[in-house]
Amino acid sequence: MTLRTAMLATAGALAATFSAYAFEATTLADYSGEEIFLRYCAACHGEMGRGNGPVARSLKIPAPDLTAISRHYGGFPTALVRGVIDGRGSGIDAHGTRTMPVWGYEFWMEGGGDDVARRQMQDVITKLVDYIRSIQDDSVAANRN
Repeated sequence: MTLRTAMLATAGALAATFSAYAFEATTLADYSGEEIFLRYCAACHGEMGRGNGPVARSLKIPAPDLTAISRHYGGFPTALVRGVIDGRGSGIDAHGTRTMPVWGYEFWMEGGGDDVARRQMQDVITKLVDYIRSIQDDSVAANRN
Protein backbone atom coordinates (compact mmCIF):
# COMPACT_ATOMS: atom_id res chain seq x y z
CA MET A 1 0.00 0.00 0.00
CA THR A 2 1.39 3.38 -0.93
CA LEU A 3 1.56 6.27 1.49
CA ARG A 4 -1.11 8.10 -0.50
CA THR A 5 -3.49 5.11 -0.33
CA ALA A 6 -2.89 4.76 3.40
CA MET A 7 -3.56 8.46 3.94
CA LEU A 8 -6.79 8.32 1.91
CA ALA A 9 -7.95 5.23 3.81
CA THR A 10 -7.20 6.93 7.14
CA ALA A 11 -8.98 10.12 6.05
CA GLY A 12 -12.00 8.08 4.94
CA ALA A 13 -12.13 6.22 8.25
CA LEU A 14 -11.92 9.47 10.19
CA ALA A 15 -14.64 11.08 8.08
CA ALA A 16 -16.91 8.08 8.61
CA THR A 17 -16.29 8.22 12.36
CA PHE A 18 -17.05 11.93 12.59
CA SER A 19 -20.15 11.67 10.43
CA ALA A 20 -21.44 8.75 12.50
CA TYR A 21 -20.84 10.81 15.64
CA ALA A 22 -22.59 13.85 14.20
CA PHE A 23 -25.57 11.76 13.09
CA GLU A 24 -25.76 10.11 16.50
CA ALA A 25 -25.59 13.44 18.34
CA THR A 26 -28.38 14.96 16.28
CA THR A 27 -30.66 11.97 16.85
CA LEU A 28 -30.12 11.57 20.60
CA ALA A 29 -33.68 12.77 21.20
CA ASP A 30 -34.90 9.82 19.11
CA TYR A 31 -33.60 7.29 21.66
CA SER A 32 -35.76 5.90 24.44
CA GLY A 33 -35.09 6.83 28.04
CA GLU A 34 -33.69 3.36 28.66
CA GLU A 35 -31.30 3.62 25.70
CA ILE A 36 -30.09 7.03 26.86
CA PHE A 37 -29.66 5.70 30.40
CA LEU A 38 -27.66 2.68 29.24
CA ARG A 39 -25.40 4.87 27.13
CA TYR A 40 -24.77 7.76 29.52
CA CYS A 41 -25.66 6.62 33.04
CA ALA A 42 -25.08 2.87 33.38
CA ALA A 43 -21.28 3.12 33.62
CA CYS A 44 -21.70 4.60 37.10
CA HIS A 45 -25.25 3.67 38.12
CA GLY A 46 -25.29 0.17 36.61
CA GLU A 47 -27.58 -1.27 33.98
CA MET A 48 -30.37 -1.68 36.53
CA GLY A 49 -29.71 1.72 38.18
CA ARG A 50 -28.56 0.30 41.52
CA GLY A 51 -25.29 2.25 41.72
CA ASN A 52 -23.07 -0.69 40.82
CA GLY A 53 -21.80 0.18 37.35
CA PRO A 54 -18.27 -0.76 36.29
CA VAL A 55 -16.99 2.76 37.00
CA ALA A 56 -18.71 3.03 40.41
CA ARG A 57 -15.83 1.46 42.32
CA SER A 58 -13.45 4.19 41.18
CA LEU A 59 -15.68 7.09 42.27
CA LYS A 60 -14.85 9.06 45.42
CA ILE A 61 -18.56 9.60 46.07
CA PRO A 62 -20.60 6.42 45.52
CA ALA A 63 -23.14 6.45 42.71
CA PRO A 64 -26.57 6.29 44.32
CA ASP A 65 -29.09 3.51 43.84
CA LEU A 66 -31.53 5.23 41.51
CA THR A 67 -34.18 2.58 42.15
CA ALA A 68 -34.57 3.84 45.74
CA ILE A 69 -35.35 7.51 45.02
CA SER A 70 -39.11 7.26 45.60
CA ARG A 71 -38.57 5.27 48.78
CA HIS A 72 -36.04 7.79 50.08
CA TYR A 73 -38.18 10.85 49.33
CA GLY A 74 -41.62 9.36 50.01
CA GLY A 75 -42.55 9.75 46.35
CA PHE A 76 -40.73 10.52 43.15
CA PRO A 77 -39.32 14.10 43.21
CA THR A 78 -39.48 14.83 39.48
CA ALA A 79 -38.11 18.39 39.68
CA LEU A 80 -35.21 17.34 41.91
CA VAL A 81 -34.22 14.43 39.64
CA ARG A 82 -34.49 16.67 36.59
CA GLY A 83 -32.31 19.28 38.30
CA VAL A 84 -29.65 16.73 39.21
CA ILE A 85 -29.49 15.39 35.66
CA ASP A 86 -29.50 18.86 34.10
CA GLY A 87 -27.00 20.16 36.65
CA ARG A 88 -27.07 23.75 35.49
CA GLY A 89 -28.08 26.28 38.12
CA SER A 90 -29.86 23.73 40.30
CA GLY A 91 -28.05 24.87 43.47
CA ILE A 92 -27.87 21.23 44.53
CA ASP A 93 -24.08 21.18 44.59
CA ALA A 94 -23.57 24.47 46.42
CA HIS A 95 -21.24 22.84 48.96
CA GLY A 96 -18.69 21.44 46.56
CA THR A 97 -17.93 20.26 43.08
CA ARG A 98 -20.09 17.78 41.30
CA THR A 99 -18.92 14.27 40.53
CA MET A 100 -21.70 13.57 38.02
CA PRO A 101 -21.37 15.28 34.63
CA VAL A 102 -23.60 18.27 33.94
CA TRP A 103 -25.70 16.36 31.42
CA GLY A 104 -27.86 19.34 30.48
CA TYR A 105 -24.80 21.13 29.17
CA GLU A 106 -23.32 17.96 27.62
CA PHE A 107 -26.54 17.06 25.76
CA TRP A 108 -27.02 20.67 24.64
CA MET A 109 -23.47 20.91 23.26
CA GLU A 110 -23.71 17.47 21.61
CA GLY A 111 -26.75 18.74 19.76
CA GLY A 112 -24.95 21.85 18.53
CA GLY A 113 -25.53 24.34 21.36
CA ASP A 114 -28.40 26.18 19.68
CA ASP A 115 -32.14 26.57 20.40
CA VAL A 116 -33.00 23.31 18.63
CA ALA A 117 -30.37 21.51 20.72
CA ARG A 118 -31.82 23.10 23.88
CA ARG A 119 -35.27 21.70 23.10
CA GLN A 120 -33.79 18.29 22.28
CA MET A 121 -31.77 18.36 25.51
CA GLN A 122 -34.96 19.04 27.48
CA ASP A 123 -36.67 16.11 25.73
CA VAL A 124 -33.71 13.82 26.48
CA ILE A 125 -33.74 14.79 30.16
CA THR A 126 -37.51 14.24 30.30
CA LYS A 127 -37.02 10.75 28.87
CA LEU A 128 -34.31 10.01 31.45
CA VAL A 129 -36.48 11.26 34.31
CA ASP A 130 -39.41 9.15 33.08
CA TYR A 131 -37.16 6.10 32.77
CA ILE A 132 -35.72 6.57 36.27
CA ARG A 133 -39.28 6.92 37.60
CA SER A 134 -40.13 3.62 35.88
CA ILE A 135 -37.33 1.69 37.64
CA GLN A 136 -38.32 2.66 41.18
CA ASP A 137 -38.35 -0.26 43.61
CA ASP A 138 -41.07 0.38 46.13
CA SER A 139 -41.02 -3.19 47.46
CA VAL A 140 -39.19 -2.29 50.68
CA ALA A 141 -41.64 0.51 51.46
CA ALA A 142 -44.54 -1.84 50.67
CA ASN A 143 -43.12 -4.48 53.02
CA ARG A 144 -42.94 -1.95 55.89
CA ASN A 145 -46.67 -1.15 55.74
